[in-house]
Amino acid sequence: MNPALIEGVSMGLLLSALVGPVFFTLIQSSLTHGFRYAAVLALGILASDSIYVVFTFFGVKFLADATYFELVLGYVGGMILIGFGISSLLRKKVSRPNSGGLDFPQIKKRSAFIKGFSINGINPFVLLFWISIASIVQIKDSFGTSEIWFYYLGILGTVFSIDLLKAFIAKQLSHLVTPRMMGWLNKAVGLIMIGFGIRMLILTYLN
Repeated sequence: MNPALIEGVSMGLLLSALVGPVFFTLIQSSLTHGFRYAAVLALGILASDSIYVVFTFFGVKFLADATYFELVLGYVGGMILIGFGISSLLRKKVSRPNSGGLDFPQIKKRSAFIKGFSINGINPFVLLFWISIASIVQIKDSFGTSEIWFYYLGILGTVFSIDLLKAFIAKQLSHLVTPRMMGWLNKAVGLIMIGFGIRMLILTYLN
């Protein structure tokens, strides 16, 4: 196997091991709406990461120096996370996830994609991660064009695959989850997302 691809896969495993708002949203979505909904949400996360890859790879030096961009992203991102958290806390009725083998309406899939894209995209720590990856790529003299492609494909492919695995496992356990338990899960996810949002605002302010 290509060494650059192996290195990319290992970096993808590291990124997948991080527990953040995306992780909790993915699990909650799979339990609430089913695996297909969560898979589309994972596609939104993948699209967001792919844009960051292009953005940071071609402009890593500019982004590292443009501190105002990180500040705006931090404040806006924190408020959006808090908004998602409050919305989850105020959700009244939670039903057991059940797709019945049927396809979900297009509007629900579109909302899943947008939700995954947004929650991942407004997290400044994701941006910082991809800036660090772009910096690593820049200093690797042994990396040609093909090695760079393999490296990034290894990271993105691994993260997306593990996101799907998380959603699948959560869905398989859905029959053990009662509506009451899911209601508490929604509240827990809401509090966690609000916590991440407040933490993001504080860290942005301190920087």
